[in-house]
Amino acid sequence: MFFKRLGIDLGTANSLVYLAGEGVVLNEPTVVAVAIEDNRVVAVGNEAKEMLGRTPGNIVASRPLKDGVIADYVVTEAMLRYFIDKVCGKTRFFKPEVMICVPAGCTQVERRAVMDATLTAGARNVYLIEEPLAAAIGAKIPIALPSGNMIVDIGGGSSEAAVISLGGVVVHNSVRVAGNKLDEAVTSYIKKKFNLIIGERMSEEVKIQIGSAIAPSIGTKDTNWPKKMEVRGRDSLTGLPRMVEIESAEIVIALQPPLASIISAIKGILENTPPELASDIIDKGIVLSGGTSLLRNLDKLIVSATGVPVHIAEDPLLCVVRGTGVALENIELYKRSISKR
Repeated sequence: MFFKRLGIDLGTANSLVYLAGEGVVLNEPTVVAVAIEDNRVVAVGNEAKEMLGRTPGNIVASRPLKDGVIADYVVTEAMLRYFIDKVCGKTRFFKPEVMICVPAGCTQVERRAVMDATLTAGARNVYLIEEPLAAAIGAKIPIALPSGNMIVDIGGGSSEAAVISLGGVVVHNSVRVAGNKLDEAVTSYIKKKFNLIIGERMSEEVKIQIGSAIAPSIGTKDTNWPKKMEVRGRDSLTGLPRMVEIESAEIVIALQPPLASIISAIKGILENTPPELASDIIDKGIVLSGGTSLLRNLDKLIVSATGVPVHIAEDPLLCVVRGTGVALENIELYKRSISKR
């Protein structure tokens, strides 16, 4: 085959690219830095993430995807072109075939925007696959069997919960609450309690370092993670730089409102699941994928809220992109679940 085939997981926080026959070849933050005067892309990915909150007035570093869908079409197209050029080379005789995953709950307009942006960025054909289905394939769930499997993909911008049987989505629910909303909850809690304004990267670091879905005293015997952390930012009263020490118990409190939205989405799915499939889910449990599923004790919180066993997929960050790649390599098997342009 002369042309390359790419599977792209276009996430709100991170974008990953799968090259058919090779595996995951690119994993970079979904951040683009643009020069204001001529709308020129200055940096993409890791380089642009370093610029977040640190740019001069003539450069804007931003995330072109919001809640799992395109918020800035032109910048997204430039970013897709950068990814395709990086993997396929800038000079190529044949345009690549590209498969992109989209949230199950996104509208036809949002789907068309993804397809158009990918075609303009240099693809010959574009296929779309729904995120929960791709995550289930990547988590090695046998989706073709006539039995219920529940997957919950919690990424950066949206949380997708779906019950899959016979290779298709039976019921799904999507809430635009995920990793980014957890970061925002940390930022607003610290501002309210300590009068300290912190940046996007600092709040993410706090969540990763000392964040937990349930208080460590009741939920876990794990003592290998720090219970306190120094947080630096700007004092909202004096305007001067300041540092405070924050305990993990406070971050647990800060994270509860967004986590409650994710739990209610999972419960909503379980309530609408046909009884036969519900009995399968009780046996097999819920599979978690996506970067936010790595939040400490999130599985325990879901178990206590639903009473259903929960398993975290192997390499949850890579589930969606791997599933997209497998579907691309076996397109005939999954053609009922894929839309093409």
